[in-house]
Amino acid sequence: MSLSTPSLTTRRIPTQRLTVQVAECVDREHAEPVVLIHGNVSSSVFWHDTMRDLPERYRPIAPDLRGFGSTDPLPVDATRGVRDYSDDLAALFDALGVERPHLVGWSLGGGIALQFLRDRPSAVRSLTLVNPVSPYGFGGTRDHDGTLVSPDGAGSGGGAANPDFVQRLARGDRSEESPLSPRQVLATCYVKPPLRPDREDEYVESMLTTRTGDDHYPGDSTPSEAWPGIAPGTRGVLNCLAPTHFRIDDLHTVTPRPPVLWVRGEDDVIVSDTSLFDLAHLGAIGAVPGWDGTPAQPMIAQTRHVLDLYAKAGGRVREVSVPDAGHAVHIERREEFAAALLETLAEGA
Repeated sequence: MSLSTPSLTTRRIPTQRLTVQVAECVDREHAEPVVLIHGNVSSSVFWHDTMRDLPERYRPIAPDLRGFGSTDPLPVDATRGVRDYSDDLAALFDALGVERPHLVGWSLGGGIALQFLRDRPSAVRSLTLVNPVSPYGFGGTRDHDGTLVSPDGAGSGGGAANPDFVQRLARGDRSEESPLSPRQVLATCYVKPPLRPDREDEYVESMLTTRTGDDHYPGDSTPSEAWPGIAPGTRGVLNCLAPTHFRIDDLHTVTPRPPVLWVRGEDDVIVSDTSLFDLAHLGAIGAVPGWDGTPAQPMIAQTRHVLDLYAKAGGRVREVSVPDAGHAVHIERREEFAAALLETLAEGA
């Protein structure tokens, strides 16, 4: 496969909601729009290679989400789920004059793309999900239907973040001295070891643009009587993914139903049925004390359940499972990902 190498540029776009930093390919203003939505603790930088891989018929647009990169760091109202982000996208599209883009969402960005499709199905040409967060959020659920383990969402939200990692983000730690430094988290969790990305330094700098605190990452939390003793708050990134605030269980009811591609790395340790970021799984392996038998969240099974319903309702769904790849499969297996993406973009033309 021949990969193109167009020049990239960035600019700040004022919208009715906030000013958004956007990465674009030069001289593609009239091509078919493809919007690439990054994940948590990252920025649009993680999409730069994918943008370069798209042929001239496509106009790749990669925004920084609020609180990441160089976009305005407005607070996140977690009681709206991820709608602060999806509404920001809608405002950006209005400002750019973009109509019916293809959406590509990675991790948190996958949840945002799902929400955008759920709320505005006629505005989406195709949807590509890259190791997306479960449609039932992150943490605090027990089965493929997304049943809450506890009514308050215990085990999810801002309190689930490792405080050492948060502190290292806040102080701009670029070292490898700890397994919880951003660089080591990138090397051991974002990609499958022993791979070290060619653009590692750029990705670390991107991670360090993450705003921290109660309004951003990870967000606030509340105490819970249920194990592990914490429940979601109402502010910040991890709370907007709590199952008490974010849930998309009726995607199959939308019309129209654009084609959906689900790409996942088989060795992803972040979005997994045995996620190393799920307190229930960590409890089961003895890494979090006092485990009461709460089952790990079956994240893959949940996504497959929601997409199966979508397919049974008449939507086109394709799952591409990539062996020997982790969470950032679009970086780890660049050519394979680009090929799968281009096939879906063609379906949604």
